[in-house]
Amino acid sequence: MNEAEISRYILETFEGVDVVVASGDSFFFYNPDSNVPPDHRFPFVTLVTSDINDQFSNLNRSAVFRLNIGIGKETFRSLFGNPSLPAYGASSAESGDTSSDYDFTALDQLMPHPVYGRMYWMCVLNPSDQTFETQVRPRLAEAYELAMSKYKRKNA
Repeated sequence: MNEAEISRYILETFEGVDVVVASGDSFFFYNPDSNVPPDHRFPFVTLVTSDINDQFSNLNRSAVFRLNIGIGKETFRSLFGNPSLPAYGASSAESGDTSSDYDFTALDQLMPHPVYGRMYWMCVLNPSDQTFETQVRPRLAEAYELAMSKYKRKNA
């Protein structure tokens, strides 16, 4: 699947979702009444197309993008256990960290987010149709449910 297909899927499948596009990256927010200002929201899914925020995935390759999804703690641990992740906020080269359990440049593989994995975010670079159907769709639904739940608790 490509970025446009994934973006369309998210917007057509989940109600009350806003998307903000900045520098080619897309940030998806649950905001059913559209009255919460953008600086007071946190995305539940992002589509990132460049290395502007981190260099772990080498996204400057032609047509490579990273889909990031905020999932629950139990799901994260069932998928990844307690992975060794690079130092927060630094690329592997910058931190000298070579302890990561993952090749963050690999395509079509679920893995913890290289920076936000500690916050139970997962990612996949250029998911295939099969990976999207079997692995990504359920994680998108979970992220959406979590975002709705947080929104409802915050606005109760």
